[in-house]
Amino acid sequence: MIVIPTLPRAPAAHVDAAKSALDRALGPSKVITADAGCAPYARDDSAALGTTPDAVVIATSREDVAKTLEIAARYGIPVTPRAGGSGRTGGAVPVAGGIVLATHALAQIKEIDRQNLIAVVEPGVVLAALHAEVEALGLFYPPDPNSADLCMIGGNLGENAGGPRAFKYGVTRDYVLGVEACLMGGEIVRSGKRTAKGVTGYDITALLVGSEGTLGVFTEATLRLVPKPRQVATMLALYADVHAAGASVSNVVAAGLVPRCLELLDTQTLDAIRSAGNAIDARAGAMLLIEVDGDDAMAACERLGEVVSRDAIDVVVAQDEAQRARLWSARKALSYATRKLTKHKLSEDVVVPRTEIPTLLRRVEAIGERFAVRHLTYGHAGDGNLHVNFLWNEDEEAAAVSMAIEALMHATIELGGTLSGEHGIGLAKAPYLAIEQSSALIELQKRVKVAFDPKGLLNPGKIFPASGHRSC
Repeated sequence: MIVIPTLPRAPAAHVDAAKSALDRALGPSKVITADAGCAPYARDDSAALGTTPDAVVIATSREDVAKTLEIAARYGIPVTPRAGGSGRTGGAVPVAGGIVLATHALAQIKEIDRQNLIAVVEPGVVLAALHAEVEALGLFYPPDPNSADLCMIGGNLGENAGGPRAFKYGVTRDYVLGVEACLMGGEIVRSGKRTAKGVTGYDITALLVGSEGTLGVFTEATLRLVPKPRQVATMLALYADVHAAGASVSNVVAAGLVPRCLELLDTQTLDAIRSAGNAIDARAGAMLLIEVDGDDAMAACERLGEVVSRDAIDVVVAQDEAQRARLWSARKALSYATRKLTKHKLSEDVVVPRTEIPTLLRRVEAIGERFAVRHLTYGHAGDGNLHVNFLWNEDEEAAAVSMAIEALMHATIELGGTLSGEHGIGLAKAPYLAIEQSSALIELQKRVKVAFDPKGLLNPGKIFPASGHRSC
């Protein structure tokens, strides 16, 4: 289903020379060359199956990263950066063999500055570990993709990850003050600052965040923290159908209320949760999971309850931390629960203006009927970022799924939206980039890529389609 571009592999002699150079420079314990050891690095948590890399480097220092990129540039070997491998668009999947440069062993939280509200971390730090560390000190790092127990800071930066709390707090880029990164050829650059404000030169930090490993490889990040909210309250609102839930989202925003999370689950998603053993009122055809925080979260929850109860058939407020955890557990397990429904699943993370959510939901239903493709939708309704999942069992259904996905992309752009809110473009969405962006803008970005990576060796095949989109 995900198109893997055909890219030339480096000559065997160059590959062998690079392997020998890596062994000498880093030591054989950091360099994997056996097929059995390299094969797991041919894929990530997407449906993309790439090519087995010629070598995998397990970097344990900034110098390891720099040396790997210097050797790769010397011999013309493509490099695919990888942190946790939890991405959904094939960003960490090698498509031209070469070297997978793994940074998961760079896993140190180097500094937490409580006075200046800063954390300095390496790319292999698991997000949940960072959350726990700073919250124990009364601080808060808001970005929270649902894969927090698995994903790592390097990948979060590469994809500009979001999550449920993005409605109130924003996405990863909003919390990155500075980065240290290595470029192809081994040059180490630092951009950004440790201060709350700063406008010196171009914002290279913001450019690198979200560049999906195509411009540089992160070795350190300076992250902005905020004080930990004093209180958190969670409520669950059940609706007869998804359209009533969508209307409720609009009412919440119109009322000037800003919960930190506003998650929407449609009928098919609730069925998946029920099939996983979670008891949900049989009358419910949709759900909103809403969370607020602040000095008086329960009062804010009451105000929200007044708004959502206009359309809801039931509203439940968690009374303690255990109930909060139960309400969230099913949501966090959704992606994996839905995988059990059919043999194949592709999750798209399109974004539309919040006011267009009801229209998008209707368009999704029409697309599913038009192409006879099973689907379910859930996601971050507060900021218009919905995960539309297409499900199928038989190989002969794949063509219809492809047409449904393309129709979704067109519908999203027609509604004033964008093709990805937090998963990135990677391999999965590269064929659709021209639906959203003009050829002039795409060419400008390619020139930026050349400035960082003149030979196109860093994470080749990602973001930009190998040729024009098939519908253009």
